[in-house]
Amino acid sequence: GSALGYTWSMPIEDKYMKSKDEFINDIAELLACRVSEKIIFNEITTGASNDLERATKIARDMVQVYGMSDVIGPIVVGQREEMIFLGKELSEHKNYSEKIITEVDSEIEKIILTGEKKAFTILTKNKSKLIKLAEILIKKETLDREEIEKII
Repeated sequence: GSALGYTWSMPIEDKYMKSKDEFINDIAELLACRVSEKIIFNEITTGASNDLERATKIARDMVQVYGMSDVIGPIVVGQREEMIFLGKELSEHKNYSEKIITEVDSEIEKIILTGEKKAFTILTKNKSKLIKLAEILIKKETLDREEIEKII
């Protein structure tokens, strides 16, 4: 389709809490396509834009909402006003200084780069499997979990 690719993973179990490591793994998973382009073609395309957006949101929430930054600490940065019954975020009230937001941006970048490095390490180590998977995807376009597990 017009999306050119989409990363969608079903949870193995229903979970209501996630650890920092689990979020980093999610980010690595989202960045894997972009990293694959770097490894195979030594360049990147616009194909991973939605994955980048989703990974950045996870990293931002880790820092601003869940207090998962050693630098920022256990505080919420920005108060969100939501219409719960609509499931939409209306606005964010600024309750932080420019110094804090600079640190937030730095922490988000650090988290994203950690996820990217993790994806790079895994994909480089398994480059032959990556190539095999890509060849099958060119022919078939869509694979489910069982098919991917059989390949890797």
